[in-house]
Amino acid sequence: MRVAISSRSVALELLTKVSVDGAYANLVMPQLLEQARLEPRDSAFAQELAFSTIRWTQTYDSIIDKVSSRPVKDIETPLLNAIRLGAHQLLQMRVPAHAAINETVNLIRQVCGEKVVGFANGVLRRISEKDLNSWLELVSLDEKSNTAVLSLTNSHPEWIVRALQQSLKSDGIEGSIEELLEANNRPAHVTLVALPGLSKRDDYVADGGFPTNFSPYGFSIESGNPGDLEEVRRGSVRVQDEGSQLAALALVEAIPVTENEQWLDMCAGPGGKAALLAALAEQSGAHLVANEVQEHRAKLVANSLAPFSDVEKTLLDGRSFGDSHPNHFDRILLDAPCTGLGALRRRPEARWRKSAEDLKQLVELQYELLESAYKALKPGGQLLYVTCSPHLSETTAVITKAVKNLGVRVQDLTAVMNEKFMQGTLPTNRKTVQLYTHRDGTDCMFMALITK
Repeated sequence: MRVAISSRSVALELLTKVSVDGAYANLVMPQLLEQARLEPRDSAFAQELAFSTIRWTQTYDSIIDKVSSRPVKDIETPLLNAIRLGAHQLLQMRVPAHAAINETVNLIRQVCGEKVVGFANGVLRRISEKDLNSWLELVSLDEKSNTAVLSLTNSHPEWIVRALQQSLKSDGIEGSIEELLEANNRPAHVTLVALPGLSKRDDYVADGGFPTNFSPYGFSIESGNPGDLEEVRRGSVRVQDEGSQLAALALVEAIPVTENEQWLDMCAGPGGKAALLAALAEQSGAHLVANEVQEHRAKLVANSLAPFSDVEKTLLDGRSFGDSHPNHFDRILLDAPCTGLGALRRRPEARWRKSAEDLKQLVELQYELLESAYKALKPGGQLLYVTCSPHLSETTAVITKAVKNLGVRVQDLTAVMNEKFMQGTLPTNRKTVQLYTHRDGTDCMFMALITK
């Protein structure tokens, strides 16, 4: 009994840190699990419970509103978070209803006191009276539009649902919106990259890992803590989504590398793509400059690049490179700051942190960085513009503006990726590449390859 309560206590503490302190779940959870010293099975339970509850917050709050004598907005945060955890156990986990209710009530008694136990018990018992599909039908009855229904039943803000619908429509696959939303709500397997020259993917596949579909260096593990791998601690293997691996590979494989090329990772933090680029640069005799404007992220970059001696690390505003290094770099990776809508399955709180109002400032920054990168690119060089977002304002709209104002030439990256990595699976009606989680199994990375 003690272990089960400990698992739920860890989950509740994470929800509190995320909702009250603005913490990032994927960064805080390993610390909480280490402090709690749970068994692996209980750690997995705590993480699934916490992360999935955060994803489904909007839906659970709508259900709680239906059965509670108090509006959700009037329920104090620790109590509300605990009820949300109970709702997830009742509706989406293989936890018997009596156990879910009793353990949640015991947790509430410890954290919130005896006075609210009766209220919480009543809410949880009402929730247990229906299954998830029945509740989704009930809470969506009052919604006026299909977008609103999708938002509520899949726990995504409406502005994100609209953005994803528009992106899918531009590719002629708008009918798969529910598949994409559902994919965002499924926990992703841990994906890693075996850095070339430092490790070999085959060693991990032989030891039970699963090779990624497209990246020749990627593999995934179904469970366990990747930090327990000695190679991860040593830095020869990194946790990295396959979409991010493909972005680094797209830049390097677009055309053959010549000797002594100059490469730039303009926005390198936190350093994942920079590490893969550094490994590839070391193998091909290129020199990499890894730049980051934020000091705390620059430290992460430096740690990530520790195994590589020939990498220059700079702490500069990327918008200055065009003026300070005109026509200088053979290859530039611009992984621009963005809304991160392409990685919602990995970052459970991200969908609640961003808003449509954030877009204007981000899009302006993205274009300014692209303009600077284009100035810094040598004639004939390769510039890869990347966002971990499928939002059209952050993707094709930025490229269209650059074509109009800067005269950039967009190369057929789809053809390159289909030939070298994607095994012909990308649709050929566009030059830029938009990956989708439900279709490609990666984060929703956007890539545009530009030359001067």
